This record gives sequence, C-alpha cells and structure tokens, in this order.
Amino acid sequence: MDATTSLQLAVVGAGPVGLALALHAASALPHAQITVFDARPADRDVAGDARTLALSLGSVQLLRRLGVMPGAEAITEVHVSQQPPSFGQAAVCIRAADEGVPQLGAVLRYGTLVAPMQRAWEAAVAAQPGRLRMRFGTPVAALKPQADGVEVDAGIAERFDLAVVAEGGVFAEQARKAVTHDYAQTAWVGTATLDGGTPGRAIERFTRHGPAALLPLGGTQWALVWCVPRADDPVQPLDAAQRVAVLNSVFPEAAGRVVALSPLKAFPLGLNAERTLVSGDGRIVRIGNAAQTLHPVAGQGLNLGLRDAYTLVATLRHALDTHDIDAALRRVEWARAPDRWAMIATTDFLARSFTWQLPGAALARGLGLAALQALPPVKHWLARRMMFGSR
Repeated sequence: MDATTSLQLAVVGAGPVGLALALHAASALPHAQITVFDARPADRDVAGDARTLALSLGSVQLLRRLGVMPGAEAITEVHVSQQPPSFGQAAVCIRAADEGVPQLGAVLRYGTLVAPMQRAWEAAVAAQPGRLRMRFGTPVAALKPQADGVEVDAGIAERFDLAVVAEGGVFAEQARKAVTHDYAQTAWVGTATLDGGTPGRAIERFTRHGPAALLPLGGTQWALVWCVPRADDPVQPLDAAQRVAVLNSVFPEAAGRVVALSPLKAFPLGLNAERTLVSGDGRIVRIGNAAQTLHPVAGQGLNLGLRDAYTLVATLRHALDTHDIDAALRRVEWARAPDRWAMIATTDFLARSFTWQLPGAALARGLGLAALQALPPVKHWLARRMMFGSR
C-alpha cells in the first residue's frame, strides 16, 4: 500500500464483532474500502435469535458511539458466591454505585443487537456504495496469503490488503487451535422467571458441578447459564419442574426464587485460542471467537472480541498515515496480548478451579471470596477489569 492507494479491507463474519469492526472502520478510516462477507443471506431475520449476550460497560460505550446500542437491561450489581455456603456465607458484591458508574454492563438478546447493526451497515453501504460493500449469502471458502495482501475466495477470488476473520462459531464446531482444552462440561442455557429477583442484579454461583449464572433481562426474566459435567450430566434427565426445584437449591436467597423455566439448550464448553491474532504467513487477523473461544464463567468472550476490533481499527488508522500495515499489525499483537491472555488465563483458572474436589478447596474458595469482599481496592481493580479489560 502506498500513499495513493486506499486500504482494501475484508471482514469475514457479520456477527456483533465483525459488524462492529466494519462500522467503526467505515467511520474511522474514511478512505478505506470495506467488504463484509457472511454465509447468512441478508434477508434472513436475525431479530428473533434469543441467545443471550453480556456486555461490559466498555462494550456498551463503544456500541453507543457507533449508534447501534439498542435498549438493554442494565447490570447494576453482580453477586458472586459458592454452593454449598462456607466461611460465613461468603459473597462478593460489586455495585455500579460503588464504582461511580451508572451500570457495570448490560444484557440483551443476540438478535436484538445484531439486527440493528446489520441495518446500520446496509444503510452505510447504500450511502457509499463505491467504498462499502456487503456480500451476504456468500460463504468464504478460503483465504490465501499473497505478497502484501490476501486473496479471499468467496466464489470469486478477490485481493485485499487485509482480511479480518470474525466468524468464530461455538466450541463444538470449531477446528482446534494452538491452545485448547475441553472442560468436559455442558452449558444449559435458557430463560428463568424469578419471583423476588432484584432488577439489575446478576448472580454468579459456583457449585461443585460448575458455575451457574442468572443475568437480568428485564421484568421477571433472567437469562440462565448452568454449567455441569458432560459425562454425568445432572440436568439432562430432569423435567422442567425438577429443574426448577434444583435451581432453587443451587442459587442463593439473593437471587430470588425460580418459578418457571423455558426449554433449555445444551452447548459443550472448552477453551480454543490462537497464540496470536495475526497469522504468521500473511495479512490475516482473527478476532473475537475466531481468535479465542472462552468458558462463559465470566461472560467476557464478546467483550474481548469488541476490544480486539476497536484496537485493530485504531491501529490501522495510524497505518494509513505511515503506509505500513505490517508494522501496524505488529502493534496490534503487542497491544492486545496483555488483555487477551489475562482474560484467557482467568476464565481457564475459574473454569477448572471451582470444580476441584481437593480437601479444603471449598474452604479456600470461601476464604478467597471473603477476602475479596473485605478489600475494596482489590475489588475495585477487579471491577474495572471486568468493565474495561486491561488498559
């Protein structure tokens, strides 16, 4: 790329991370030519996709700047404890008011976010058809590194200066990456109706089977994520009434009482991560789930991907001044590594450690929760990491 050539950028994947990258790049890189590829046809309605997304405050702020943040239920408090209770019912409570922010994050359905993001991209393409393009219903068959670029094979081979893969999928469907671990756990997800739940309060409960969480969706509805061993699954054989009864024994009084439960879907859980965002053989960058698929214990996968996208665009903006994409990609790798690996290590440790059955492990975890609650500076540091990542 030289001073007279604009950046040719391909974005593979029109989920929330890919669309956030495309929309941010369209605004921040006014001379870049951007094409978004996705196997999903443009006219397929995604608004009804009920998968739940947890956004950190940093992600909420980014989406608001892009003008695509829909209405969502604010998380104003996070309550973390373990079951069975130990060490004086130890729990950690992180509150937005204590952190001086209006909310810690937000919860919404996948379709509620992606539908307006897709409409925003369609509007951008209509306004600047010579610079922005969408190739929906067009699966990318291959990416082939070339000198100073990459060839994108989506039925027609096209050359780009850079291809960003943001099409990750779920753990069970992914090819294994450089760093991988099967947690031998299943996440059962659905919607719980609570009686006596506190609006805006998210509940994280660590059990001997694995973590369980309730995320506020508004009114009496909470999103449920219930992680259990895959080989000896205690949830699968239960009917809806039995699952409600078990959940009321799992969650603390602070959650309220589960009175109804939607049908649940099961997803295998694992860690699957690339060692680097940037491929070693060319200008191919992977972000979001395409770069790191995490255990949902901390609800940080999407937030990590959005931070990948933001940093990449900010660095490419500088590259257009220096005309050196390769140097920019090295800076992206350096800038993102601390945040990526801190979150990968944290979620991996939590996913493994809260199922350890070693003598005294439950007491140690209880002591850790009590110590964290008793040390406001440490709790504040943790809250900032969850809201904004490593800065």
